[in-house]
Amino acid sequence: MKFIKLKEVMVMTGLARATVYKHIANNKFPKSVSLGERAVAWIESEVEEWMLERIAERDEAIIIG
Repeated sequence: MKFIKLKEVMVMTGLARATVYKHIANNKFPKSVSLGERAVAWIESEVEEWMLERIAERDEAIIIG
């Protein structure tokens, strides 16, 4: 298990900071984990799983569409 900071989340997903936080607010992205007073990170495997779910949704839409 590995914690990753926002910059790495943004690189992995291609999402902007505001978009990451918008998805979190809408319960559509893994929540961050507090590492201290002013530090948060995400669990890398949860972000990867979120990405795989997006791919599965795309593939399902292609099959249905």
